[in-house]
Amino acid sequence: MIAPEIASPAVTRHILKSFGLHASKRLGQNFLVDGAVVKDIVAAAEIVAGDRVLEIGPGIGTLTQGLLEAGAHVTAVELDKKLPAVLAETLASYDHLRVVPGDILKTDIRALMENQPFKVAANLPYYITTPILLALLEQHLPITHIVTMVQKEVAERMIAAPGSKIYGALSVAVQYHTEPRIVREVAPRSFIPAPEVASAVIACRKREKPPVEVEDERMFFRVVRAAFGQRRKTLANALLGVGASKTAVRRALEEAGIDAQRRGETLRLAEFAHLANVFFAGKRDDGQEANA
Repeated sequence: MIAPEIASPAVTRHILKSFGLHASKRLGQNFLVDGAVVKDIVAAAEIVAGDRVLEIGPGIGTLTQGLLEAGAHVTAVELDKKLPAVLAETLASYDHLRVVPGDILKTDIRALMENQPFKVAANLPYYITTPILLALLEQHLPITHIVTMVQKEVAERMIAAPGSKIYGALSVAVQYHTEPRIVREVAPRSFIPAPEVASAVIACRKREKPPVEVEDERMFFRVVRAAFGQRRKTLANALLGVGASKTAVRRALEEAGIDAQRRGETLRLAEFAHLANVFFAGKRDDGQEANA
């Protein structure tokens, strides 16, 4: 039996009607109905038969079907309690699918994926995109690719360069851990119901190692968060958020060769790394003096 393609307006409406479903605004549900977009996500993730894929928010199985057709072994985590039963019906003709009810932000992903290499594919709810992306990146999971549908504005922030108004902590985190690229834009008409914003598919290939060397990753991201915490402030003031004194901040900036009057959005990854390493060295030296 050939299963009908879920990624079409007619089939999606039929499934929603058959199961008495309505898109939940609370869960940020917009069902994808464009088969070309599904194919582009699968291609961007470089899916080959046997790949282990974590899908976040499978919905009624639109992207899931595309992944399974490509031969992936899919673990799908779904927050909406009504949908696992729907997926059991819509994707009944496919093997290699495991549906896990639950909240991805409360899930032990490493255990779920058995600490083996895997890829991530998702049409993420826009209201919670950033927390999910950061959770995937910060846990140092054995991920090779992350390909997601996000709000176009978020995709642009993820690839933004220093000096732009949209360059921020998310840009630094994504570019530190991955090599991101926008695959395509997706119009509102590609969804039921149509969202009020434009969307984009973004592919992030996980780096084997970060592009900069940092002594302590926690300090690196403390510096990044502080620098962007109050965008209008100069680094001399913003970096007080690291927990250092004004004198220590000015000394660190001077040692790193960074003008104290600059703002966080002008710093390249290499400059953030150098600055964080200076702060970390100072903290380590202070600790050694205290123990002397």
